[in-house]
Amino acid sequence: MRSSNWKAILAYTLCLILAGCGAVPEDEPPAVIPEPGVPKQLQARQIIVALSERLQPQWTPIAQDLATQYRLQPVGKFPLTSIQVQCLVYQVPPDQPLEALVARLQRDPRVELVQTNRLFEGQQAAPGDPYAALAYGVKLMRADQAHRFSTGRGVTVAVIDTGAETQHPDLQGQVRETATFVEGGEASFDTDRHGTAVAGVIAARADGSGLAGVAPDARLTVAKACWYPDSANAKALCSSWTLAKAIDFVINHGVKVLNLSLGGRASDELLARLLAAAEQRGMVVVAATLEGRDEPGFPASLETVIPVMACDANGRIQVPRWRGPSFVAAAPGIEVVAPIPHSRHTLISGSSLAAAHVSGVVALLLQQTPDLTLRQIKTLLQATARPVANPPASTDPVIGLVDACAALARHAPGLTCH
Repeated sequence: MRSSNWKAILAYTLCLILAGCGAVPEDEPPAVIPEPGVPKQLQARQIIVALSERLQPQWTPIAQDLATQYRLQPVGKFPLTSIQVQCLVYQVPPDQPLEALVARLQRDPRVELVQTNRLFEGQQAAPGDPYAALAYGVKLMRADQAHRFSTGRGVTVAVIDTGAETQHPDLQGQVRETATFVEGGEASFDTDRHGTAVAGVIAARADGSGLAGVAPDARLTVAKACWYPDSANAKALCSSWTLAKAIDFVINHGVKVLNLSLGGRASDELLARLLAAAEQRGMVVVAATLEGRDEPGFPASLETVIPVMACDANGRIQVPRWRGPSFVAAAPGIEVVAPIPHSRHTLISGSSLAAAHVSGVVALLLQQTPDLTLRQIKTLLQATARPVANPPASTDPVIGLVDACAALARHAPGLTCH
C-alpha cells in the first residue's frame, strides 16, 4: 500500500481516538434539507431575530454567536431602516421545538424581537357565476360620479402582492416602480395573476380595455412579496420575511397608500411594528379580511389599517363569525371583472378585490385632501357608508358599504351624488 494511504489511515485513527472527529459535534445543528421548488423566504421552520440599531457594531458577532449557541443555520439577513432594526433569519433544525426555541430567544438580552417566519395568503376565492354583471364595482361605490372631482392623480398606491403584468393594456404606463423580494421571483413577475387583478382594480387605464379602475390616474408601485406554489389553483403565499422587506421598501419610498390583499391567522409582531411606522409616516394601509373564518385575520385586525370585506353586486356580504375591528369597510369583491396576464380579463372573487376597491377610493380622497390621516379616512368612510343589503344582527363590527361619491362630497360641496 502506498505510504500516502497509510498516513491518511493513521491520521483518521488518531482523530477518532483523541477528538472524536468522525462524529458530528453535539453543538452543530443537523442538516436541514430545503423544500424543493420553494423560495428560501417561504421555507418551513424559519425564525426571524431582530437586533436593535444600538447594537450595530456587534451585529456580526452576535449573529454568529446566536447561531452557535442555539444550534441554528443562518439563511438570510436584511435591515428594516424604517423601524431601525437588523433582521437575521435562521433555519431551525428538525430536532428543536420551535415554540421552546422562540421562548429562549425572547429571554436573550441581545434580541429585540423574535418570531417564526409566518405565512400569509392572497385572499382570492374560486370563480363562481360566469354571468355575473360585469364591471359593477366602480358604479356600486359611486366612484364613477366621484371621478368628476378626483381620479387619484398624484397619488402613489403600493401593491404588495405577487408580481403583475405591467404591460397589460389596462396597466401600461400605470406602474411607476417594481421590486421583487422573493428569491427567483423575477422570472414569474409578469405572469402573476393575483397582483395583476389587484393592480387593475385600483388603477386600470380608462383607455385600456374600456374598464377603468377606481383611481385611473393613480400610479402604482408593485412589490412582489408573494409566490405561487406549483400546485394548481393554489393561493399565492407570502411570509413575514418577504412582507417585512417589501413594507420597509414602500415606507422608505414615500408611498401614500398601501394595499395588502392578503392575510394570515396569527398576529405578527414585526409586521405590526412596520405598519405602525407606516401610519406615523402618513401612509394609509388597506387590508383584506379573512372570509369564512373565526377571526378577521392579520393585518386586518390592526387599528393601523382599514379592514375590508367583500360584497356582491347587490351589496350582500358573507356575514362574519368574528367580532371587531370596530369598523369594516365592505366593497365589491364577488365576481369582479379584472385583468389577468397575457392581456386577458376574467371574473375573480375575494376580499383581495374588495381591498383593492377601497385602496382606489383612498387615492381619490388623498388627491382631493392630501393631508388626511388614516384615522380621518376611516372615520369619513364609516360616516358616509351605505348599509349592506344583509347587515349582521350584531353591531360588532359595524360594516358599511363604501360610498366614494358621498365621502368626497364631504370636502367638495359642488359634488352631487345620485
